[in-house]
Amino acid sequence: MDSKGFAESAEWALSRKPQFWRLAMRCCQIAGSVDVVFFFLFHALGSPLLAWVNVLSVALYTGAFLALRHRRNSLAVILIWLEVLVHAGLGVVVIGWESGFYYYLLMFIPAICVSAPLRWMITALLCLWGYCIAFYVLTWFVPPLQPLPEAGLRLVYLFNLSVVFSMFSYLSFYYLQMVVVSQRQLRKMALTDPLTGLLNRRQITFLADKVLARFRRGGCPVVVLLMDVDHFKGINDRFGHNVGDQVLQEIAGILQSLLRGQDLIGRWGGEEFLVILPDADTETGRISAERIRQTLMGYDWQALTGEDVGVTMSTGVSELRKGETLGETIRRADQALYNGKVRGRNRVELEPG
Repeated sequence: MDSKGFAESAEWALSRKPQFWRLAMRCCQIAGSVDVVFFFLFHALGSPLLAWVNVLSVALYTGAFLALRHRRNSLAVILIWLEVLVHAGLGVVVIGWESGFYYYLLMFIPAICVSAPLRWMITALLCLWGYCIAFYVLTWFVPPLQPLPEAGLRLVYLFNLSVVFSMFSYLSFYYLQMVVVSQRQLRKMALTDPLTGLLNRRQITFLADKVLARFRRGGCPVVVLLMDVDHFKGINDRFGHNVGDQVLQEIAGILQSLLRGQDLIGRWGGEEFLVILPDADTETGRISAERIRQTLMGYDWQALTGEDVGVTMSTGVSELRKGETLGETIRRADQALYNGKVRGRNRVELEPG
C-alpha cells in the first residue's frame, strides 16, 4: 500500500470524525516526548546513531502536529507513518530484534481498524504485517550494526514495552470512550427530533403506551394536547426556513418550561406538537394549553423575524376514554384542533361532544 493510500484512508477518518485528529495531535505530543527521552538514553548507552535519529523523529512529530493543527491531515499522517516505520526499522537493524522496537508498528493496528475505510484496511494490515516479518527475517542473516551490552539491551526493551503498553492502554480507553459517546449520540438521535430536541413521533408513542397501561390499571385521567402553529407556511415563505426552524425551537423550549416533568412532549410532525398529560383531566389540559397560548402571544418574536409578527398556536384537547386506544384519543384531539382552525385559530378547543 503506497503513501497515497495511507493518506487517503487517514484523511477519510480525520475529516469524517474530528475526534481522530485530536487523538492524533495528543499522540504526536506523547511520541515526541518519548523520543526526547530516547535521545538521552541512547547517548548514555553508547549508540549515537539512534540518539540523533530521535532528533529527526521529534522534528517529524512536530511537523505532523502542526499539519494537524492546520487541517493538513494527509501530510500529517504521511509524516507519522514515515517516522514510525523508519524509526522501528532502524532500531531493529542497529541494535537487534530483541530491542522491542517492532512493538511500535503494532500500535497502528487499532488505528487502522477503527479509522480506515474498508477498501484500505486489509491492504494496510497486510503491508504492516509484511514489514514486520521482513525485518524479523533480516535479523537471521544480518547482525546488529551497533549491538548494546546485554544490560543496556534489556533496558531498551523494558522501556519500549512500557511505552507501547501505556500507549495501547491510552488508545483502548480513548476508543472505548468514543464508542460509549457514539452509542449515546445514536440513542439520542433515535429517540429525539433533531431540530427541537423533543421526543420524536415514534418515541412519544412508545412512552405513551406506558402511560396508558397505568391508566388502565389505576384509572388515572390522561389528557392529550395536539398543537399546531398557525400559518406556519406563511412564516417560512416570508422569513425563510431558517427562521421557521428557529420558531419551532423556541416553541419547544416554551413547552418544556411550562409543562411538568412527567408530561410527554414530542414533535408530532412538521409544525405539530403532541403533549400527553398524565394525572390530568380535560379542564387541567385546557388550562395548560391556554397558558401556552398566552405565552406564545406575549413572546418577543421580533428578535427572530426582525418584525413585530406574532406567532400563535391552535390546540385540540381530548381526554383518554376507557377502552380506547391512544390513536383514537389523538384523532378526537385532531378533530378539536380542526374545529379551532375553522373558528379563527389561536384558540384552545375541547374535544367535540
